[in-house]
Amino acid sequence: MKKKSFLLILIFALLSFSYLNAQTTHISYSLSMSRPSTHYFEVSMKLSNIRKIKELAQKAYVDFKMPVWTPGSYLVREYAKNVEGFEAIADARKVKAEKINKNTWRVYTNGANEVTVNYKVYAFELSVRTSFLDDTHGYLNGASVFMYVPQLKKYPSTIAIKPYTGWNSISTGLKKVSGAENTFFAPDFDMVVDSPIEIGTHKVLTFQIQNIPHSVAMYSNGPLQYDEQKVTEAYKKVTEAAATVVGVHPCKDYTFIIHHLPGIGGGLEHLNSTTCQTSPNAYASEAGFKGFMGLIAHEYFHLWNVKRIRPIALGPFDYDNENYTHMLWVAEGFTSFYQNHILLRAGLITPKEFEDRTAFSITGIENQPGQLVQSVAEASWDAWIKYYRPNENSANSTISYYNKGGVLGGLINLYIIGETKGQKSLDDVFKLLWSEYYIKQGRGYKDEEFQAACEKVAGKSMQAFFQKYVWSTDAIDYDAFFKYVGLKTVKEYDTKTPFFGVTMAPNTNKITTVLKGASAYDGGLNVNDEILEVDGNKYPVGNYITDKKVGDVVKVKVKRFGREFTYDVTLMANPAAKFKLEKVANPTPEQEMLYKKWLWIKN
Repeated sequence: MKKKSFLLILIFALLSFSYLNAQTTHISYSLSMSRPSTHYFEVSMKLSNIRKIKELAQKAYVDFKMPVWTPGSYLVREYAKNVEGFEAIADARKVKAEKINKNTWRVYTNGANEVTVNYKVYAFELSVRTSFLDDTHGYLNGASVFMYVPQLKKYPSTIAIKPYTGWNSISTGLKKVSGAENTFFAPDFDMVVDSPIEIGTHKVLTFQIQNIPHSVAMYSNGPLQYDEQKVTEAYKKVTEAAATVVGVHPCKDYTFIIHHLPGIGGGLEHLNSTTCQTSPNAYASEAGFKGFMGLIAHEYFHLWNVKRIRPIALGPFDYDNENYTHMLWVAEGFTSFYQNHILLRAGLITPKEFEDRTAFSITGIENQPGQLVQSVAEASWDAWIKYYRPNENSANSTISYYNKGGVLGGLINLYIIGETKGQKSLDDVFKLLWSEYYIKQGRGYKDEEFQAACEKVAGKSMQAFFQKYVWSTDAIDYDAFFKYVGLKTVKEYDTKTPFFGVTMAPNTNKITTVLKGASAYDGGLNVNDEILEVDGNKYPVGNYITDKKVGDVVKVKVKRFGREFTYDVTLMANPAAKFKLEKVANPTPEQEMLYKKWLWIKN
């Protein structure tokens, strides 16, 4: 029986290997950067043995498409706008190619067995979701550089990279092709999209957890000051702590691509890699370093939450259109909750710091007027048109699914800890989602299935919680959750300092935001108004009510579209509350026990 099973496995493996080798001949990319100072990547995409591809064999043309967005960043970015010089060659002769819509080029192959398309991509936007090339390095996201053939999205491909002269480092989550210099393998187009590439002279740090090799590509356009041992050890602590949530690590290797430049920031998750951006000074202070490691924890936890445990709408991807879900408050928000909890588990922040960060998050959402307008489920659905396209009124009309989702994740964690007497936590929800939907069913979860998973772990119905706090904008009863761990919320107000309620453009008195319900809002001031005088006095930039008190009525002269207007504005106290967490009087032994469970205190 064992010999027969082994023989069947061996035959299957050989057949799979033969299929893989046959398929890899069909799609191959070549990426060059001969003049990086011009910011153009040069791309060739070759389809070979077309007559053997059943999906294309009978067609007189092949459509090549450029994605309009990239997963993890929910905005149609129109990557095709950066494509230039598209041409097609079939069986060694140039053939007709025409653009049939904004992101599709039709190539008339007329029975050819091989076709190559060549084009250039202008790459001069250094963000985690776009591509960039200059004379110090090249960085690219697959969706913004590589085209695909719709019928062949599931076919494997190779990417041969030709670095600029003198560039000796390539970092990516793609696997190297043995025996082929700087050539990498992707099992399908999703992996092409999901594997950013850093090319240049960057230093690479390495470490292992659970015998899984991790690499950190450290790019900067100048000297970078940091303690290599301290930084590497922090990465190791964070990644080890993140793996404790689900308890199973899904990767054979992992790649961090880190950009250090002034004025950039953020991160984007991928299947076995991430790109994170930060200031060159990120390591100069303890606070800055902890902030950066929070970003690392966030993106690394996406290995589980989003890339594998995911809302059902987020895969397989439609690269032509928006992919809608109500669950970004879980996909991103719960990851925001865990980024702090992972730092706590890793010993990089103290229990007190975790409490303070929790209170700070509550303060943030409770003082945003949009909290009363947009539910977190609606915020998730409308990410495509609102979160990634904010305007001057966004603070009054929207809420961040990152921030509120993170707070709700923390409350669900407290609820489960409390209702199960410390036997379970939010970790167990992710373990359940992992085993049931990712492993067993091989798909994402539906909205109602996520709620059911929370209820199964808690052992209680959570219908009221989801209806009030997820799908509606009801006020959150925080103390109902913090009481489990012997805490209560305390609000602090500043009742003496007048609050005008505007933000200004840097170094000007031109209004960029007016908060709903604040003095300026109720007094009639508008965005783009330039404040000229207060009570007849010309004030220095940004200094117009420092000598006033709550209740004063001031005359504010503004310039609006070239004309001057004067408004009577009653100065109100700041309605914003600062939230703190304090221990209840005489906490019970159970509350003390659950408090330790919540804060990962082992003794």
